[in-house]
Amino acid sequence: MTVERNTRPLEPTVETDFSDRMSYGGYLQLPTLLSAQLPLSNPEHHDELLFIVQHQTTELWLKLVLHELAEACRLLREDELAPALKCIARVKHIQRTLTEQWSVLATLTPTEYAQFRGVLGKASGFQSAQYRAVEFTLGNKNAAVLKVFDADPTAHELVRTALEQPSLYDEFLRLLARTGYNIPSEILDRDVTQAWTFTPELVPVFTGIYADTATHWAAYETCEELVDLEENFQFWRFRHLKTVERIIGGKTGTGGSSGVPFLRRALDLTFFPELWAVRTEVPDAAS
Repeated sequence: MTVERNTRPLEPTVETDFSDRMSYGGYLQLPTLLSAQLPLSNPEHHDELLFIVQHQTTELWLKLVLHELAEACRLLREDELAPALKCIARVKHIQRTLTEQWSVLATLTPTEYAQFRGVLGKASGFQSAQYRAVEFTLGNKNAAVLKVFDADPTAHELVRTALEQPSLYDEFLRLLARTGYNIPSEILDRDVTQAWTFTPELVPVFTGIYADTATHWAAYETCEELVDLEENFQFWRFRHLKTVERIIGGKTGTGGSSGVPFLRRALDLTFFPELWAVRTEVPDAAS
């Protein structure tokens, strides 16, 4: 079959009758999904749909990130390092998509946003339970944030569970200990509800791994994958900061934060500080 008059004829085998079978839209629940964009401005402002779709798609990607990180943690607990790294690799691709997505929202000008910002009330991205669960799963834990979700039992449970479970880094360190690396017992038995902080005792462990990558390839590869995760997360944080600064300048956030200064302080948060510190310890080759 050839294309004539710029029209591609349907092949005879293409399904067209879905009166009694599942369709693409049915499988994806598209009537529900596409009816979930409900602008509140009156009259409806043209750009509010952009704002809603941007944040809804972010939440969908975060759902998948949590799904993959949970599986990676499970696989690490079972000493299945290779498939865990596959999950982490998928998360890295999602992170790049999430970061690039800010460029779409950045087309929203300050004047356009100001015309419907008021309908958000106190709603803010700070209240994203899934984002907070991702941070907690990567080790940036803060129990004080739980009270933000007191009015939403489902969201509260999601964040509380992420707070109380070992982080991805905790699981990796436990795997290293099981495979013969000298991880101090106080690290393995630490209170996992606390934010991870720099632990200098770990730096010699990682220095040994980086000094002989051939012998320690699996651990070395995992370290670099984790560094990628953190770097990507910081790119996302920075792009978020600059997009907010571009749109609202020095205004306070709708959720009550100081806005840009609050977001800027997030750039000082870290997930895997020892994996950055080890870079200073790796000796240069002799000339």
